[in-house]
Amino acid sequence: MDTLAGFYLPIIGFVVTVAFGFWVSKLGRPYNGLLFNIHKLIALGAVIITSMRVYAALKGVSAQTLIIGLLVFAGLSVVALFVSGAFLSIGNVKYEVVKLIHNVAPVVVTLTMGLVIYWLTG
Repeated sequence: MDTLAGFYLPIIGFVVTVAFGFWVSKLGRPYNGLLFNIHKLIALGAVIITSMRVYAALKGVSAQTLIIGLLVFAGLSVVALFVSGAFLSIGNVKYEVVKLIHNVAPVVVTLTMGLVIYWLTG
């Protein structure tokens, strides 16, 4: 249970990031600079805190291939989120494709990190 308690702050960070993302999206283009930057900074902070928590949790567990694979997949999804977010802010790309990537990647991160947390706390 102590391991799960360490993930409350990253989960809150993720939820707040998604909430700000919806807010920025609802205001339309061009994106509100202040809200967009808050969204990016909260996302970066959530990634950093999550990485620290996962690293600490992995110290106490023998390295399991499935957990490492899920972490790599989640990491690639986070990179896709940051890259697609940057392309959305630039504006001169195929908006529908990049927006789809930016909408699907959080679901992938949620599922993979949910499984990682489940296996680390179980």
